Amino acid sequence: MTTIGIRPAVRDDIAAIVAMLADDALGATRESPDDLTPYRSAYERLQSDPNQLLVVADRDGEVVGTLQLTIIPGLSRKGSTRSIIEGVRIHSSERGHGLGAQLIEWAVDESRRQGCQLVQLTSDSARTDAHRFYERLGFTGSHVGFKLQL
Repeated sequence: MTTIGIRPAVRDDIAAIVAMLADDALGATRESPDDLTPYRSAYERLQSDPNQLLVVADRDGEVVGTLQLTIIPGLSRKGSTRSIIEGVRIHSSERGHGLGAQLIEWAVDESRRQGCQLVQLTSDSARTDAHRFYERLGFTGSHVGFKLQL
């Protein structure tokens, strides 16, 4: 088995990332791999913000996983810094082999390195398998999330 590396995403990774974002029932309704223009614009915004880390898991030059880590300085919790993990996706051929845990472990370690006191994430209420996965990694369900579609 080859080694998987975690590295910053580059512009050439966008198509593979979007394909993974679209490769499930929820993503298929909100992602559009046929037009990468908005994703390229988003990538440029991410690259210009030092508090945004978009990474990919790479196996022999093929993108097989991704996540976004956002570092948020704040006043609450005595001025603590927190991180938010978003957009975690694993290529269907890699699921169930520990890559998701490896990516989350990377994000937690990077959060510590960045001085964060808290790591948080959200998961769609329909993703019950993901909820069990995050709980196995030590995350606890602690809040009720709300969204306002604009």
